[in-house]
Amino acid sequence: MSIQYLGFDEISGPLVALDNVTGVGYDEVAYIKLSDGSERTGRIVEISGDKAILQVFEGTKGLSLKNTKTKFTGKPMELALSEEMLGRVFSGSGKPIDGLGDIYPEKYADINGKPLNPVSRTYPRNYIRTGISSIDCLMTLIRGQKLPIFSGSGLSHNKLAVQIVRQAKIADENGQDFAIVFGAMGVKNDVADYFKKSFAESGVQQKVVMFMNLSNDPIIERILTPRCALTAAEYLAFEKNMHILVILTDITSYCEALREFSSSKGEIPGRKGYPGYLYSDLASLYERAGIAEGSTGSVTQIPILTMPNDDITHPIPDLTGYITEGQIVLDRSLDQTGIYPSVSILPSLSRLMKDGIGEGYTRADHSVVANQLFAAYAKVQDARSLASVIGEEELSDNDRKYIEFGTQFEKHFISQKFNEDRSMEETLDLGWSLLSLLPKSELDRVDEELLDKYYDSESAARKFEL
Repeated sequence: MSIQYLGFDEISGPLVALDNVTGVGYDEVAYIKLSDGSERTGRIVEISGDKAILQVFEGTKGLSLKNTKTKFTGKPMELALSEEMLGRVFSGSGKPIDGLGDIYPEKYADINGKPLNPVSRTYPRNYIRTGISSIDCLMTLIRGQKLPIFSGSGLSHNKLAVQIVRQAKIADENGQDFAIVFGAMGVKNDVADYFKKSFAESGVQQKVVMFMNLSNDPIIERILTPRCALTAAEYLAFEKNMHILVILTDITSYCEALREFSSSKGEIPGRKGYPGYLYSDLASLYERAGIAEGSTGSVTQIPILTMPNDDITHPIPDLTGYITEGQIVLDRSLDQTGIYPSVSILPSLSRLMKDGIGEGYTRADHSVVANQLFAAYAKVQDARSLASVIGEEELSDNDRKYIEFGTQFEKHFISQKFNEDRSMEETLDLGWSLLSLLPKSELDRVDEELLDKYYDSESAARKFEL
């Protein structure tokens, strides 16, 4: 027998309170019927004795304390799943918003996911090629990895996300079992339109599942968006054996929604007002990436977050850095000089990169090229710092060569066109051409055999018109 509860005892922000409630559980979904016949959805976020607190996904505007009827479903929020999701656009709570009607679900799954037993995890191997040299060579994205992009307000992270969606491919299966789940949280209407238009125009729409939560949508839906996106990704990866790349933007909007929700519940705030459980909440999202035993599919994550005031020690990037396996940091000074993508090389890294590159994956010399480029670019920063003190004309020949290398490296390697899709071979060959601008004696991380094969200073000088 289904019990209906009439009215509410209290309404506060996105929350409503019901007294004398029995036989319900945490996270259980409820349907709320208004006096005008319309219906909203809520879920239990707190139970205290016989009192239940519900968050209303569509907001509490227009709810009455007296005439509203609430009915509990006896189960948590579930997402309808099917391969038909590919090429479709959904709201943050998983409802179709592209005008093509509902999907016919093969199954329903709890959006909170099931814990993946650490013993059943397979170590990530092989890589996903993005076609972007700085990422593919120096911070390679490995299948099953979580590699966030740390950006700042106004930087080109949305453009970079679109380019990755358009160009990303898996290495050895030629992309036939590869798809992308794209979750946007708190984005403006023009940004949402930009994503939709870009995917449609570039012909990748059919391999993308989009979950869109706009800035004027309820904040509660923003908390559901990444969970819906990851549930769809897990279904496609572990049940349909596909390789899925999940791009979530913007994690900062998600965390601010979490802070607002925590504040309305009256919870004690932690650092900068964010809830004390922010670390475990982010971990519950990020740790849903990986490869499970018994499945040939994988879930790889690229969460994008904008650092408030470009502060990498802010709680959101700080905690994200603890949970994830590296980061790609965008640099405002590079962006201001017109370099796209403005990837800051030295603070960026991929901790799993060493296990998915080299012979059998990319190319035997990949690791050596990446290490030498990192080392050389670090010396560029030292030479530039010295030049700012004593002047460039007072520098040694080697220091001047490093400054020239740095200029060409930023102009030709880091910077590339929005529609430029570089293969791994092109990227590594370009890396060798740039290293050939330096004296052989400076390349101390490369053995003689590779130097004899790839080092060519005359060709490099011609290529970069020096």
